[in-house]
Amino acid sequence: MPALPGSKGNAGSPTRERRHPAGVEADPPSSPHKGWHSRGYLPHRDEAYLTQSITFRLADSFPLKRLTEWREMVDPESGEILSSDAGPRDRIESYLNAGHGGCWLRNPRVAKVVEDALLHFDGERYRLIAWATMPNHVHVIAELFEGNALSAVVHSWKSWTAQRANEVLGRSGAFWFREYRDRFIRDALHREAAIRYVENNPVKAGLVDRAEDWRWGSARRKINRDAKGDETKGE
Repeated sequence: MPALPGSKGNAGSPTRERRHPAGVEADPPSSPHKGWHSRGYLPHRDEAYLTQSITFRLADSFPLKRLTEWREMVDPESGEILSSDAGPRDRIESYLNAGHGGCWLRNPRVAKVVEDALLHFDGERYRLIAWATMPNHVHVIAELFEGNALSAVVHSWKSWTAQRANEVLGRSGAFWFREYRDRFIRDALHREAAIRYVENNPVKAGLVDRAEDWRWGSARRKINRDAKGDETKGE
């Protein structure tokens, strides 16, 4: 994935010359963290080095009619879930996993665009912990670094991938739903549960039998990385 020169590269690794695609700045102005805030309903927390669980979805994954029917659970304007309870969230996730809408992320070229965008600033703006690109939505768990507000990071992902994905698909118009969902990770137990949920989402959706079989997720990369490590030890 091309990048502009001057990026710092992964934390702890030598500086690399990178050229980033037009529309995404290599070194954007520092975006201040918002701390505790609200986007209209539930409170959100945005701080440096806080681990966040983030979900963003395709523009057509929730028809307006369905959002209106679920008025008590989802705000039709923002798409924000109005309850912190597990029940409504599980119901909404089940609907997403059923694969409604165009499911443009099923296209391997589009899925690769998304994964490349997530990986590109890993170690520079944030640390990726887990992710899964599903047919109509994306789950990410990441620790955000100082000066990289959650909203700015998600906007960068969505703006670049929308442009490239539409080119791949030969379409125009909205690609992503304009809002996203986020929850900060409270503690180690919450972190492990969130990772399991994200990496097993393709299994829960019936797309694969094992998390590591899903091409567009962190579970597969972890297995491949561990296997390469074992090969190196045996040399």
